[in-house]
Amino acid sequence: MGIRNAVSRERRMAASLMRLHFHDCFVQGCDVSILLDDSSSIDSEKNALPNFKSARGFDVIDSVKSQLERVCPGVVSCADIVAVAARDASFAVIGGPSWTVKLGRRDSTAASRSLAENLPSFTDGLDKLISTFATKGLNARDLVALSGAHTIGQAQCAFFRDRIYNIKAILMLDSRALEGVSSRLMVATAIYHHLIW
Repeated sequence: MGIRNAVSRERRMAASLMRLHFHDCFVQGCDVSILLDDSSSIDSEKNALPNFKSARGFDVIDSVKSQLERVCPGVVSCADIVAVAARDASFAVIGGPSWTVKLGRRDSTAASRSLAENLPSFTDGLDKLISTFATKGLNARDLVALSGAHTIGQAQCAFFRDRIYNIKAILMLDSRALEGVSSRLMVATAIYHHLIW
């Protein structure tokens, strides 16, 4: 099974493969430490709260790795496979962007569940996100690009319900951000009332 086949069978898989790559790279670099299972010497990153029962695509990576091992054993790292899979998943779903992936990554033999616990959270504010990304050498533009990848996936309602239905949180929004919204909201409300009356 290749990346395109996996995505065509389950469209959500594209977002899962991109997320898998991000959750791997943000911890210790793009070394696929996220693929390592628990053992006597490894506390798997799969068990970290941001990944637990939500990181997906492992079977796709395993399948691609098996196919490559039959053709050229011991040559292509899983880290390179995950990087290329993320690129191909992005391209397959939204028609781009595509980019050249430099190859030559090495697979990790160690994982860090404790570092994986510190992945950026959906509850983090903008200042915290910018600061967290800066520790990885990434800027606000990188933050926007990487966060934008979340728009092609699926989320469980529990992760965003508060942002939609929590009036207190909505009212705490920056008033400058609401200025343009209020006039559009008034127009939309007027149109709605006109349609139902």
